[in-house]
Amino acid sequence: MSEYTNDFRTIAILGFGAMGTGIAQLLAASGRKVIVLDVDTATLDAGTTAVAAALDTRITAGAMTVQDKDAILGRITGTTTVADLAVADLVVEAVPEDAELKKAVLAEIGTLLPEQTPIVTTTDTVSVTDLAAALPNNGRVAGLHFFNPASTHQAVEVVRALQTDEDLIERLSELVADLGKVAVVVPDRPGFLINAMLLSYLNDVVQEFDDGLATAEDIDVALELGLGYKTGPLALLDRIGLDEHLRNTEAVYAATSDSRYAPPPLLRQMVAAGRLGEKTGSGFRITRTQESN
Repeated sequence: MSEYTNDFRTIAILGFGAMGTGIAQLLAASGRKVIVLDVDTATLDAGTTAVAAALDTRITAGAMTVQDKDAILGRITGTTTVADLAVADLVVEAVPEDAELKKAVLAEIGTLLPEQTPIVTTTDTVSVTDLAAALPNNGRVAGLHFFNPASTHQAVEVVRALQTDEDLIERLSELVADLGKVAVVVPDRPGFLINAMLLSYLNDVVQEFDDGLATAEDIDVALELGLGYKTGPLALLDRIGLDEHLRNTEAVYAATSDSRYAPPPLLRQMVAAGRLGEKTGSGFRITRTQESN
């Protein structure tokens, strides 16, 4: 018999920000009970509002009914009390991408929950092995890297830390499949698999744009039509957020000293100027200025 429950019917999420809300929506839509822990009720209320808004978009598109929305929201419970997580079959850490914050939160949770409760982190830049080292029974720790928004992206990286029990990797892969996603099992390395390739590619494109190779629109069109990409790289950067890409590529560069991940000077300049893409209305493909927002 498996050491870990096979279907994780009750799942706790630490953090109800952008990633936490997307994962909560995805899990609740699969019929699971979701318990979300955050620092105060205002944050929990804001997260619930965000989930409701995302579901309203699906209703407008004809992909779900009002009854479906009510059922999904009914499976999500917010709390500010750690003890309420004791009933969870799985804990998903989704706090902001700060290594020390994650370590502190996981260390606290790890001492308060039953030692057999598996814990996964959604980090995309922090070593899962380092996070696991701070926890008792660290074979129960792994990474579960969703892409934002979690409800629409199909790939989910299941990250194996050096300590992770193989049985947990199998159970997490089954969970991902049950959510209608595709699990990609990867080792704990800087950038994991997808970002390890994507970050250097996006850096190259930014440098080529800065070198005057072509306009932003022409670069995107060429790669969309020439290589069959759904979204061009500069439009993708605007969607991700230039500040988010800068943070990720700096983290991988610091961990590897690989020049492919060294942020291009133009990227740093645009972030310093507040041109972060869609979130500010100004980026590579978005030309509306912040002042006109």
